[in-house]
Amino acid sequence: MSQDQHVEHLVRFFKVLGEPNRLKIVGVLAKQPHTVEQLAEFLGVSDSTVSHHLSRLSDAGLVSARAQSYYSVYSLKTDVLRSMAKTLLAQAEQPARSSNVDLDAFDRKVLASFTTPDGRIKAFPVQEKKFLVLVRHVLKAFEPGVRYAEKRVNQILANYSEDTARLRRALVDHRFMAREGGGGKYWRIDT
Repeated sequence: MSQDQHVEHLVRFFKVLGEPNRLKIVGVLAKQPHTVEQLAEFLGVSDSTVSHHLSRLSDAGLVSARAQSYYSVYSLKTDVLRSMAKTLLAQAEQPARSSNVDLDAFDRKVLASFTTPDGRIKAFPVQEKKFLVLVRHVLKAFEPGVRYAEKRVNQILANYSEDTARLRRALVDHRFMAREGGGGKYWRIDT
């Protein structure tokens, strides 16, 4: 199934469940099978309305019917719901992967706008999201597991900007780095 077909299938599925009475029917059938008449009484609607909703749910593969005496007893097909849940989880992981690509493109754009070709910061953006791109850019100069004296931190940050205090505070405030109290050692926090 192509990506477009897959999305179309999800849209149809959720359109069917988007009607409040159908959602209530699914909830009732999740507990136990019922007849049209029982569902109509529970919902306070006519038998024909319930039959219409059951037909739509059946077309979506969510309910099945079995004959019992003069009645049709409807059951929820939980395997279809489980399958749809797995499909949704798989879909949820895909955008997360592709959003990293978009994030990288955003980072590159911000860095191109606010840094020189050698990586120095030309100006600090007002928007915090963009500012954090610069902070992450600066963070790459610090090795994980190494403890730096404040003097050394300032020397490294001076390669990026004259405003070393601002960068140092941002690294600590945004929890990219930690520090000992009283101007002690700084180290990178890797999560």
